[in-house]
Amino acid sequence: MNILFIALAFLMVLVGIVGSIVPGLAGPPFSWLGLLFIHLSDAAQFSTAFLLVTLGVAIVITILDYIVPSWSTKRHGGSKAGVWGCNIGLVISIVGLPLGPQGLIGVIFWPFAGALAGELLNGKKSREALRAAWGAFLGFLTGTGLKLAFALVAAFFVVRELFV
Repeated sequence: MNILFIALAFLMVLVGIVGSIVPGLAGPPFSWLGLLFIHLSDAAQFSTAFLLVTLGVAIVITILDYIVPSWSTKRHGGSKAGVWGCNIGLVISIVGLPLGPQGLIGVIFWPFAGALAGELLNGKKSREALRAAWGAFLGFLTGTGLKLAFALVAAFFVVRELFV
């Protein structure tokens, strides 16, 4: 059973790292499962507080990943139409509708295109609309960076407990 938990821990942190970049796959929860599985093995014993705090961080980062692009769009001058466009674009990228670029390119393209379209349809000039769309892109980068950082920290703890 110990080998199974260790194998699952490695699998979960790998899926967590990939899921931090690939759309539609929530990386932080998988990374946290890696921490839980290594805890369940004989290789490591984390405190309950550590597991609860890391679970909370994984949940918050996962939620923020869906909120930050819209917030950043608004912060960069986007209107409600731009925020709605960004959200619609994010949903299109996650659902994977056959409407053009998908995967990593889709997660960058669709929120940007949605925010841009929303702002243009709302009557903003192209320069203002591009600024709001740029905010959507920055929001995507922020969310991805947070997810990837958490996934790498979880991977570090799993590897450290096994090899140190």
